[in-house]
Amino acid sequence: MTSGATPKRETCMNIDLLIKMANEISAFFAAETDQEQAVSNVASHLRRFWEPRMRAQIIAYCEQRQGAGLVDLAKGAVALLAHESKAAVTQTAGVSPKPDPAR
Repeated sequence: MTSGATPKRETCMNIDLLIKMANEISAFFAAETDQEQAVSNVASHLRRFWEPRMRAQIIAYCEQRQGAGLVDLAKGAVALLAHESKAAVTQTAGVSPKPDPAR
């Protein structure tokens, strides 16, 4: 006898679709003359409008496949998100600075 509850299942988006969307977003911001600002703008868009699972999936893809299929601007934005994600994990893990021996 089943309880009728369906198991929670994580769904993954088609990675090709995520790549296509990231490249299209990057194309929009490519007109920015400051490359660092363009990367920041793309990362900001992904942070604001993509679901966390989508961001995690594109980050994992970039780490596994070196961003194959992504334009340079998208690769930079995903690398920025990955760096922020790792920094957040370090902060929430309770890593604190070493105590000052002079105290």
